Parts: sequence; structure tokens; C-alpha cells
Amino acid sequence: MINLSKRLKCIADMVDDDSIIADIGCDHALLDIYLLQNKKIKKSIACDITKGALDQARRNVKLNNVNNIDLRIADGLDNIKKDDNINLIVMSGLGDSKIINILEKDRSKLEDVDTIIIQSNVGVDKIRKYLTNIGYFIFDEELIKERNIIYTVIKFKKGYKKYNKNELKYGPVLLNKKNELFRELLINLIKRNERIISKIPKSKIIKKIKLRIKNKKIKRLLK
Repeated sequence: MINLSKRLKCIADMVDDDSIIADIGCDHALLDIYLLQNKKIKKSIACDITKGALDQARRNVKLNNVNNIDLRIADGLDNIKKDDNINLIVMSGLGDSKIINILEKDRSKLEDVDTIIIQSNVGVDKIRKYLTNIGYFIFDEELIKERNIIYTVIKFKKGYKKYNKNELKYGPVLLNKKNELFRELLINLIKRNERIISKIPKSKIIKKIKLRIKNKKIKRLLK
């Protein structure tokens, strides 16, 4: 049986039962194998742009003797077809610009996709804004700490909901939970801003003031 990292296990826990998934940027397909081994999904189409990653994925599939997994070389959603009947997309380990570009390029392929699960290391607020603008709402969010890095995992569902600036930046579900990892994330952000402030020359006082105001707003969220 496949043992997942904490990050991938968090993503797996968000996947709806009996889904047909497209795992974009699947790497070695560990997530897909785990989901199939645990009979959580019906089928996976695991895509990666790197041949080496897919070669290792094929070895993993054979080693674990799993069926209903279709490995495809693809840049984003290029090789996803309508008759694949995908209803859930997973994208993890990609940057915000890459994720948004992939989805925007093939928006027509999202017509029957009810759920999108995203894990990005950067620009999470931009991803929230983009997906909520194209007809998805934030169903769930989790923070996972692994190798001293805090990762954000977001589950979007088809539908509409309005969000304010704070909710788009920090996450409406995370703001509601306010757990220890969320607090640590905000504290790290404050410390990063303070380091930047200390290096800004006196001639750029306005930039310093703006960052200090930003830190005050973040500190309010910790209360």
C-alpha cells in the first residue's frame, strides 16, 4: 500500500468518493494509486508534462498492481477529453500563474467538473480570486506543515458565493478555523514584513508606512 506525505494525504482526504479525477502534474502518481487502492475513486487520468515522471509513475502502477489509471503526457488539460467524464480536477505543487493559465486555456473543459482541489505554494489569494470569479466557491481549506513549510490545500465546488478582500487573501474557511497553523502562517508573514521594513532606506518612508499598516491589519486577524 502507498504511504502518502502529509500534503498528499490532505488532498486525498478532500477527494469525493466515486469521482473520476484528472490529476494534473501527477508526478509519480502516488496520490492516484493511493485513491484507487482505497477504492475512493472510480478512475484517474494522471497527467504530467515530464516523461521521466510518467515513466516512474508507470513503474509505481505496476508495482502496486492498480487498475483504472490512465497515464498521459500532457501540458495541463491538453489531453483531457469530454468523453473522459472527469468531474474532479487535482492540481498540486504548481505555481499560481501556471494553475490559472491551465484553467483559463481550457475553460470549456470545466463544464462538467464539479470539484477542483488546488495546492499551490505561492499566490493562493490569486487562485481563490480566479476560481471564485469563474463559478466556483470555497468549500474547504486546510493548512499542512511539512519539512518546515506550511502548505495550503483548497477544495472548490461549482457555485457562487461573494467574498471580501480578507477572505480572498487569507481564506474564508481558514479565517473561521483560526487554528495554530493559521496563526503561525500569519506570524511568519508579519516577521517577513518586518525584515523587509528593516532593509528599506529612510528615503522610502511611504513604503515602510504601508508595510506597517499591513502588519497592523494582520495582527488584528490574530485576535
